Amino acid sequence: MSTIAEYAIVILLLTGGFFTLVGAIGLARLPDFYSRLHGPTKATTVGIGSIVMASVVFFSTRGEGIGISEVLIVVFLFITAPVSANIMAKAAMHMGIDPAKGTRGHPWDQ
Repeated sequence: MSTIAEYAIVILLLTGGFFTLVGAIGLARLPDFYSRLHGPTKATTVGIGSIVMASVVFFSTRGEGIGISEVLIVVFLFITAPVSANIMAKAAMHMGIDPAKGTRGHPWDQ
């Protein structure tokens, strides 16, 4: 395995770990349902995507070829996470879940 590939794997794993940690902290610490959606849909999506891409780089440099299933996992994750977050936010709006105090903007009141 070349040194450049090893550095790429390390950077992708560290980036993925950082974003996943930030997403988990955001999920635990943010004040209301609407802001908690940002943790798993934004930061964690990028984190898991980076970790899976590190796996793609690792196995492709070992001569096993690019794992199509890993690439499809990343594509599926990037497509479904924002859509599911949007649906959950709309459901919460229709159920009348209030945002935290001090939140600006209420698009459903217009």
